[in-house]
Amino acid sequence: MDDAWDKCEAIIVGDYHTPFQEHAFLQPEAGLAYIDAEGRVTVQVAGQWTHEDQEQIAHALQLPLDQIRVIYPAIGGAFGGREDMSVQIVLALAVWRLAQRGVRRPVKIVWTREESIIGHHKRHPMYLKAIWGARADGRLLAAQVEVIADAGAYAYTSTKVQGNCTLCCTGPYDIPNVKVDTYTIFTNNIPGGAFRGFGGPQGEFVAEMQMNKLAEKLGIDPVELRMKNVMREGAILSVGTPIPKGISMEQVLEKCAIEAGWIRNPNKATEKSQGWEHPARVSSTDPKKRYGIGLAIGYKNVGFSFGAVEQSVVRLELRGQAQIEEAIVYHAAADVGQGTHTVMRQMAAEALGLPIEKVRLVVSDTASSGNSGSVSASRMTFMLGNSLRGAAELALKKWADEERPATVEYAWKAPKTTPYDPQTGKSEPNFAYGYVAEACEVEVDIETGHVRVLRVWCADDVGKAINPELVRGQIEGAIVQAHGYAVTENFQVKDGYVLTPYLSNYLIPTVLDVPQEINSLILEYPDPLGPWGARGMGEMPYLPYAPTVCAAVKNAIDIWFDSFPLTPDRVLKAIKSKAVTSDE
Repeated sequence: MDDAWDKCEAIIVGDYHTPFQEHAFLQPEAGLAYIDAEGRVTVQVAGQWTHEDQEQIAHALQLPLDQIRVIYPAIGGAFGGREDMSVQIVLALAVWRLAQRGVRRPVKIVWTREESIIGHHKRHPMYLKAIWGARADGRLLAAQVEVIADAGAYAYTSTKVQGNCTLCCTGPYDIPNVKVDTYTIFTNNIPGGAFRGFGGPQGEFVAEMQMNKLAEKLGIDPVELRMKNVMREGAILSVGTPIPKGISMEQVLEKCAIEAGWIRNPNKATEKSQGWEHPARVSSTDPKKRYGIGLAIGYKNVGFSFGAVEQSVVRLELRGQAQIEEAIVYHAAADVGQGTHTVMRQMAAEALGLPIEKVRLVVSDTASSGNSGSVSASRMTFMLGNSLRGAAELALKKWADEERPATVEYAWKAPKTTPYDPQTGKSEPNFAYGYVAEACEVEVDIETGHVRVLRVWCADDVGKAINPELVRGQIEGAIVQAHGYAVTENFQVKDGYVLTPYLSNYLIPTVLDVPQEINSLILEYPDPLGPWGARGMGEMPYLPYAPTVCAAVKNAIDIWFDSFPLTPDRVLKAIKSKAVTSDE
């Protein structure tokens, strides 16, 4: 690293902070428990991984695994917030103890919103320090980052979240010299855990802020700077191994930039420059308003990372006589609002060559399905689709051999990944990625400090859009949730106590707060391993939103914000400190 710094002609030092965030899913933690007809302790609850819930309940009650049954009704909402235990074990314990006393009655629990907010984990707040360096022509040479995460009272997924942040904090860039140190600190605060992006939003915030600051210092357009440095086929990750094939970051960035108004000026193109030019700022007739546009990019793993062994098990049954009259898919995947069960039917119909009306699902029940893993890490469409294709091939072969009904069970196993080497950090972290670029236009009221996001352009390479409307819904939902993170949501804790336990003082975006216009740019560059080329994409649109907004605000009022949310009081204080006036 020392040699690398000596070769840098521009160095940027940044000190950043990212906040807590509450999941605020529509359904609070709730569930129903009873003893089923087979005598099993049965828990119906919203969650993300039926079999993991089953294992934890069995462990807590010291019962055999086959004595516990977990069923997930749709839909609930999750965003990582339901990877934690909440009511599951209490429900199971209560109904089990009642049954031992001869009372065979169901038990129900529903948390209040206040109980929900103080009772489950949050997005990890992080403190991040970064030093990045580049040559005068914009080529990145070195990046050094220190990450300190507030784990709260329990580790839970904190170290795994930090694994992703370690990878993402240097962005989707080809940087020859990288040093990252991450720390997870126990505190008296509410625990940190899984939340959409899983360490990616915090890491990408640092990476993209550093890139935009380097662009400013070097006098290079931020798109131009990224084009010089994005990972391409054959690039080596910061952890010392090649990134899996199917990299589309360059194409995704180009599409987003052009849609948002960037142009490539052939008159300014040289051997070292593509001639990218930033859109002109919107002028305002209102002296109180300033307008700006910003851009950021990111990438996100598909599937569990760093050595986690994962698979997706599906059981498929074909029924009929001369022809297939019904296909029954047994799968444990949860649907928490993202449309998993819809695309499951679509992919099964496609793989079997049947109309979708002939596909029936039996889902989210440990009693009927094998372990499918968690609905998280943007993995389920990817894993599920591959398992369905494998099962369909076997089932159709049995059908051709006149086996009626034709029943198969098939497990698709993901390619191997490896954990960080404890000394060198070397790793094969993930088997697939998705790529995203985002731009937005903001309006800043310099008298009140209010930041309004007017337009967003979000380009996502989804590999193959199995259901374009669901993809668009994921993009819009992620942007709204990220908008809350970046602008409105100000989760407060003091001495371990939550000071914002209500939705009246923790302000998630309403319909009047969200961006006025969201342009979803759905791109399809097939992933070599994905089913029909599909990539997981539920988390991607979230990742670069906060640095995109901060870049646009900087373009509007010439102030960098290295922490957020950009609440009016924080923005107004910065404006007054810099003395931005309506006369400027």
